[in-house]
Amino acid sequence: MSQTVGAPVTIVLGGIGSIGEEVVAMLQQLGHHVIVGGRISEKLRCASEDFGYETFKMDALNPESIEQGIAGVAKEHGKISRVANCIGSILLKPAHLTTDEEFADVLQTNLWSSFATVRGAAKAMRKTGGSAVLVSTAATRIGIPNHEAIAAAKTGVEGLARSATATYANAGMRVNVVAPGLVKSEMSRRIWDNETAAASSREMHALGRLGEPRDVASMIAWLLDPMNDWITGQVIGIDGGFGSIVQRQRYSPKNESI
Repeated sequence: MSQTVGAPVTIVLGGIGSIGEEVVAMLQQLGHHVIVGGRISEKLRCASEDFGYETFKMDALNPESIEQGIAGVAKEHGKISRVANCIGSILLKPAHLTTDEEFADVLQTNLWSSFATVRGAAKAMRKTGGSAVLVSTAATRIGIPNHEAIAAAKTGVEGLARSATATYANAGMRVNVVAPGLVKSEMSRRIWDNETAAASSREMHALGRLGEPRDVASMIAWLLDPMNDWITGQVIGIDGGFGSIVQRQRYSPKNESI
């Protein structure tokens, strides 16, 4: 699929992951000129050859690499209008078993990449405005065992977004966050591919199912759309009720109060 000439330029960092791929496809259908940033050369090559996406390689663990990628696209195309950061990782360990190296990796992948995205986007958009979307997790809203590292990093992402919203609102730059529950992505496969773990997770989501990548991607694409340009500084749960409902109860004919 070829890019639309003159379309708004949108960068999707981590656009070769499960959620990122869905975001890219949706934005393409909406007429965006999508440029995909990723770290795996083979996947970037396939995205380019199979779908005609423009791509660039960057290191998700290197903030400078992320910023240089954004700056390079802005320079080549004159400006960028939107950036989505779909870079992320999952580490499920209690704090006492998490090493310094593991915690640093979680922070680099999730919080530092988000900070670099905001910093790079602000440099590119501060005169023209635009939209940035980051990804958090429902685990920042409710205490979940063994989520200390990822909850700490993603809580930082949410604080970053709120502050950046205040800083750059006068420049017309919007910053929003989506906070998913458990999504059936490649990154989380070891959780949902285990039926015992998957069943337990489904019970924690009020709607009784795990998320699909398209569930999260559709909100990211919606937030990037200029038709929704009065929305900023928000953290939106895309979690089947996980982050706001304590316990799921199934409907039973014997319990008409439900």
